[in-house]
Amino acid sequence: MTRYNFQVAETKPFDGQKPGTSGLRKRVKVFQQKHYTENFIQSIFDAVSPSGKTLVVGGDGRYFNEQTIQTILRIAAANNVSKLIIGKDGILSTPAASNVIRKYKADGGILLTASHNPGGPDNDFGIKYNMSNGGPAPEAVTEKIYERTKTITEYRYLDAEPLDLSTLGAFTFGPLKVEIIDSVQDYVELLKSIFDFDLISTFLTDNKDKFKVLFDGMHGVTGPYGRAIFVETLGLSESSIQNATPLPDFGGGHPDPNLTYAHDLVHVVDEKKIDFGAASDGDGDRNMIYGTGAFVTPSDSVAVIADWADAIPYFKNGVKGLARSMPTSGAIDLVAKQKGVEVFEVPTGWKFFGNLMDAGRLSICGEESFGTGSDHIREKDGVWAIVAWLNIIAAANKDKPGTGINDILQDHYKKYGRSFFSRYDYEEVESDHAKKVVDLLNEGIDSKSLIGQKFSSSTGEFVISEAFNFSYTDPIDGSVSKNQGQVIRFSDGSRVVFRLSGTGSQGATIRLYVERYTKDESQYKLETAKGIKGLIEVALIVSKLEEFTGRKAPTVIT
Repeated sequence: MTRYNFQVAETKPFDGQKPGTSGLRKRVKVFQQKHYTENFIQSIFDAVSPSGKTLVVGGDGRYFNEQTIQTILRIAAANNVSKLIIGKDGILSTPAASNVIRKYKADGGILLTASHNPGGPDNDFGIKYNMSNGGPAPEAVTEKIYERTKTITEYRYLDAEPLDLSTLGAFTFGPLKVEIIDSVQDYVELLKSIFDFDLISTFLTDNKDKFKVLFDGMHGVTGPYGRAIFVETLGLSESSIQNATPLPDFGGGHPDPNLTYAHDLVHVVDEKKIDFGAASDGDGDRNMIYGTGAFVTPSDSVAVIADWADAIPYFKNGVKGLARSMPTSGAIDLVAKQKGVEVFEVPTGWKFFGNLMDAGRLSICGEESFGTGSDHIREKDGVWAIVAWLNIIAAANKDKPGTGINDILQDHYKKYGRSFFSRYDYEEVESDHAKKVVDLLNEGIDSKSLIGQKFSSSTGEFVISEAFNFSYTDPIDGSVSKNQGQVIRFSDGSRVVFRLSGTGSQGATIRLYVERYTKDESQYKLETAKGIKGLIEVALIVSKLEEFTGRKAPTVIT
């Protein structure tokens, strides 16, 4: 009988190892503290009873990714895990990992990512656990992990040399079976089963001199996926992709696909008049669609995809239901009404969509934070959304050659009306200052003193008709999520939403969402900033945000 060098390390709990909807995110230097990462990994195993299970492991390639995978290997081997399926070089996009969990019927997965947050030794790292459905762990599981982190006194590990993650194949690591898989292949096969690649390829070939495409991987995990799809599968040139090599610090950039941080894409698209530009974030679950003179808001994007679902082979039998996160505009609600299907408004967090998908009640969904997806996996999927748009454009060009992004948007507005929507992010606000904003709004909501208040703006008067804290009762499991955002509605149907975000690693982020709907066709081509100018002014007055935080401008506008 083979004897392995198992060890037990004594440890003490660390404060604050509470995973949020996207796992545990902290600065790299926090994870590098002695025992810190080991404590959290052991707490995951203690919470999910891993004996005899198969788990998927991979990350977005950010700094500290490979070291953490070696830590997971050592601790998994000592905790009776049966098998780990690991992406080559430790790389797996979040959507690809969700697919691998589902395809190989694994019991769960450990994903190493801080999503769209910056990487590098002085920036962010993250660890999250996904369930056997491929989706993020529900609160009952993350709470169990957190409770274990508060009482942990030891962790078990195999004392062994690191495993080479660069070679595909089956290996052993002590008693643990390990399979190193191609990070990209399974995911590309999945997309080929969803979209009409023949239609897309024919369109791109027939219009190679008229329709230019540019995919920006932002030096995140999706670079290799982009190359496999756009270059190797669709036959585009290497010039159709940029920033396609994953780097531990994302090339010093902020891998968040929006107009502020995806400036490389915006610059090249504008300079070279590229018809279709797209970017994905650090771990591949977000996306931005941007062409010459055409920016697609995430709220419009998911509504357009839902409206054009019939053009996508995966939805040939129709859609089961549609959904959006509460802060996202109501554009998709109008599509659901026209199609005669259910529509759900859920709290921010993809796990809420997963419950509906598992119950067979949801097909397409999205978040205003550039997250879009469907029930093909249980995570949002940036590259899926990008290929969906190419599928839609190719289909539209069969009926009307020359149709581009703006044509599709304008046709959508004429059919449904337009929801002007924008989000203002105030990042790393001092927690005390952020609390003052929240407390003021809560006071107005609880006392009902906001109702009926009138505010003047540069575009007219706004009268508050409703103010409340959003809560959600899950129609599948009955769980209740309270205090998910402060909502203020106005008599003209406009609304503003305030939320404190937990996706950063330090300070607080205040997110302000504004939405104004119109059926006035003369406004359909207005810039978003002009369409919501007065509403922004009123939101800042109501919340006293600038006064309390000292911020005269947001960090990011999307």
